[in-house]
Amino acid sequence: MRATLRWAHADLRAHRGAALLTVGATAGIIVSLLLAGAFFAYAANPWQRAFTQSSGAHVWIHTRAGADAGSLARLDGIEAASGPFRTARATLERGSTRASLELRAAGPKEPGTARPLVTSGTWLTSGARDGIVLESSLARALWAEPGDALTVRAPGAKARTLRVAGIADTAEPHFDPGETPGVAWVLPSALKAVEPHPERLGQAIGLRLKEPADTDYAVQRAVTELGADQVTGVSLWQRARAEAEGDDRLLGQLLGLFGLGALLAAALAVGGAITTRVRGQLRDISVLKAIGFAPGQVVRMFLVQHLGLSLLGVVGGVVLAEVLGPHLPGRTGEAVALWQALPEHAWAPFAIAGGAIVFIAAATCLAAWRAGRVPPVPVARAATAPGRRMSGTARRALGMRVPPALVLGWGGAFHRPVRSVAAIGRLALPLLLITVAVGAWTTLDGFENHPEKVGLAAPLAARAEGLPDGRVRALLTANPDVTAAYPGTETEALVPGQTGTITLQGLGTTGRPYPFSVAEGRPAHGEDEAVAGQGLLDLLDVKVGDWVRMMVGGSPQVLHIVGRSIEPEQGGRVISTSIDTLRERDPSLQPDFYHLVLRGGADPAAVSDALADSSHGRLEVRRIPNPADRLSAVRGVTLGLIGVLGLIGLAELSTTIGAEVRDRRRDLLALKAIGLTPRQITAVIVASIGFIALAAAVAGTVLGVFASAWMIDLQGRSSGMGAGIAQPPSPGILLLIGAAAVAGAVAVAALPAARAARSRLADAASDVL
Repeated sequence: MRATLRWAHADLRAHRGAALLTVGATAGIIVSLLLAGAFFAYAANPWQRAFTQSSGAHVWIHTRAGADAGSLARLDGIEAASGPFRTARATLERGSTRASLELRAAGPKEPGTARPLVTSGTWLTSGARDGIVLESSLARALWAEPGDALTVRAPGAKARTLRVAGIADTAEPHFDPGETPGVAWVLPSALKAVEPHPERLGQAIGLRLKEPADTDYAVQRAVTELGADQVTGVSLWQRARAEAEGDDRLLGQLLGLFGLGALLAAALAVGGAITTRVRGQLRDISVLKAIGFAPGQVVRMFLVQHLGLSLLGVVGGVVLAEVLGPHLPGRTGEAVALWQALPEHAWAPFAIAGGAIVFIAAATCLAAWRAGRVPPVPVARAATAPGRRMSGTARRALGMRVPPALVLGWGGAFHRPVRSVAAIGRLALPLLLITVAVGAWTTLDGFENHPEKVGLAAPLAARAEGLPDGRVRALLTANPDVTAAYPGTETEALVPGQTGTITLQGLGTTGRPYPFSVAEGRPAHGEDEAVAGQGLLDLLDVKVGDWVRMMVGGSPQVLHIVGRSIEPEQGGRVISTSIDTLRERDPSLQPDFYHLVLRGGADPAAVSDALADSSHGRLEVRRIPNPADRLSAVRGVTLGLIGVLGLIGLAELSTTIGAEVRDRRRDLLALKAIGLTPRQITAVIVASIGFIALAAAVAGTVLGVFASAWMIDLQGRSSGMGAGIAQPPSPGILLLIGAAAVAGAVAVAALPAARAARSRLADAASDVL
């Protein structure tokens, strides 16, 4: 054991550069993985992000105005409280859009607990007495922005005009029309102006618990403290998180696949670095065996040495990420700082580091086993089969006056096919994942720029109360920005053998069918024909071409599924036909709403306001949600992922350069012997690296295009939206990725190649192995 440790110490002193490279590469990869974990936590769980940043409340208690709500802050198990705030129920109007909300009276200073996170505009100020801050989901429903004027009306009170001061995120349940009112904050004077009757006011207090799981106990204590007749409502953090997770499941799955790919790329990069270093020590291994070291001792030496170096790199990477990560500029530092405040940070860094150590140990064991099989006497190249002659293509290239550096670099890049293919594969994997990330970005662009391809041909939905259908249609079609108004109705239907319901939707007419986005089959044109979402096909275990029977209001409805449509809402459990087909069952059926298709370039908000004005407020026009709104976090995270994968690729590239320089040492002697200058030799080595990077770029981008389409369509199927939503990156973007990879490889290889070309070379045992 003593001899083993002494040799390891001597070897590290003799190969300081290689040891530092191994430690640095491992540390860099660990930092990359930890940053990737921070990005995933930042993007995949926005509710947890908002709860942590705002010091959110676990329980919100709503009481009557006369209750002593402030006493709840003094109960056992309460860590902090937000409020109590005076509240009033009101209706908020902007144009034709209305929303119920709870107004809360707050001061110019934001609360310390359950603090609204202002994302646009400003918080309330004493100088703007008519200001109002809207919760973000309520603002999206109203299409409201800072500076907009809104009408607020309490029941039985006079309408007041307030101006939006800001928009804020919270960790409370989001606005849901007909279910959950929105939340807005105003100054106490504005609340008194909106609701002048004190007996109609209420209170709301947020409680942050020492133990988040004790919500039921906290509610019981609150009811006991105040009295059951004083508590009017309770909101728990579990409900808010469950609602948010439903929207973020697709994003979480997509980022999870990126994480697994990054971990695999990192493991291959570290394994390649260790294997290359072992291959560079063949001479030392032969000497050790010649003086009596057994294969088992050699294996143990390499295991101890390389696992020690890797462990040092892992620890260094974790320390660097934890200490310096929060201070990085931009979204990266923000993501790391947030991640460190999340509950899962207590174990996630250790899990990432432990997983990396397991992969590194596996790669080290394989490399050490190969080291144990090295013979004690080197096998000279001269004793092996002679190398192949220069190929005819290479000779013709030289005859055509192609620069010798390119010809010799091509031969050097692939003179050992197995090693070359392994290096190309390790470099191609990060490029493949980068291409997948760019594909996700391109798909989001398609959602926003061409929503008609993902089932959103109409950006607006309009409905009216008290107006005849002919008058509604005339008002809609009179607007020059509305190119088509499709009548529609929607109802719940029961399917035999199912405990839940599905959504039966009638859109368009037989003469003017709605332009559904059909990914499989054909659109529905004839009687009893329908298109269905992937979620419904999976639920009923049917396929395109089958007939389905359902019960609608006690009456049977039989439809023939002729196509699969892209359905972004309700988990794809939607079957759609024309409203004329539904009228066969109920001749008195009238449209409940209209889907409005706008001319190119028309502003949906402006069209909505114009329709409200022309109908004197009797038309209610809402925007149809776009899936891109829920997945917008992917954009910022994509850039971070590309940076992380770039670091992993850079670590692998350094390994490839080191191996190429070492493998070409004997060739460098020959190149100098035939008269090549150091500059030409440098060009040969750089060309070899460039050709390997070019092959990796071609393989990574081509495979990445197919992998991107497969992954995105797989997520589409699992979410019920359906396959057919993936958009491949443009050829220009793919060329840019490949060119950046090759240019980066050439730039990084220039300095090591120049040093190798100018060094004094000598025949050594390692040069002939």
